[in-house]
Amino acid sequence: MRASLYRWPSAAQFGRTVPKTKFYEHASIGSTIKDCFVSDVRRITWAYKLAESTINLPGSVEVPEIQVFEIGAKEEDVAEGVLAAIDKAVRTPIIFEISRGEGTNGTIRMVAAHKQLGTGAPKLGPYFSTSWQPAPGDRTPLPAAIDLTSMYTALLQPLTPVASRAGEDVSEIVSRLTTVQSLEREVTALERKLRNEPQLNRKIELRQTLKTKQAMLVDLTSRTPSPATGDMN
Repeated sequence: MRASLYRWPSAAQFGRTVPKTKFYEHASIGSTIKDCFVSDVRRITWAYKLAESTINLPGSVEVPEIQVFEIGAKEEDVAEGVLAAIDKAVRTPIIFEISRGEGTNGTIRMVAAHKQLGTGAPKLGPYFSTSWQPAPGDRTPLPAAIDLTSMYTALLQPLTPVASRAGEDVSEIVSRLTTVQSLEREVTALERKLRNEPQLNRKIELRQTLKTKQAMLVDLTSRTPSPATGDMN
């Protein structure tokens, strides 16, 4: 399924420009990320606040609110480290919209990482993104949800590169994706070993291991797990 840009509710509009210095002047941010704020970012706007007070969906400890930040890129894109710095500075979950170009030639992509809140600093998962889409293009209504937690899951699921499964929440999808990425590295390493292995008996062993890993990978990336491997993750 192609992830779309959303038509954010006007009642949730916040529209506050946030100075870049609010993020890159923190001592915990390295010089490389500070440089990326300067070189990559033209403007940061806290555009929308999805909360019970704005869209009438109750929050939770895990998802008290969802923020939408619009970032205007100076050139082609914005470094992921910039997004992570903003994510770490704002405690609640964030959906980013990165724009480049102007007017009818402009394009936008939506980016987000699953943010888990706890007693300490929020824990960030990997970043997921839509493809670049025309800035003046059509937007879809927000997905149906009974609360902000289910809304957050519905917003993130289409961004992930693995098919979501019935009843699966975002943390489970992220965990499965982590396993997929690890398996992909193993498959690549096994393929390299197989090409370079001179001994026939060892080639047979490697080929069998490779086939097993490839089957696991297919199963983990499918919408429905096979009965034999459904409990792998």
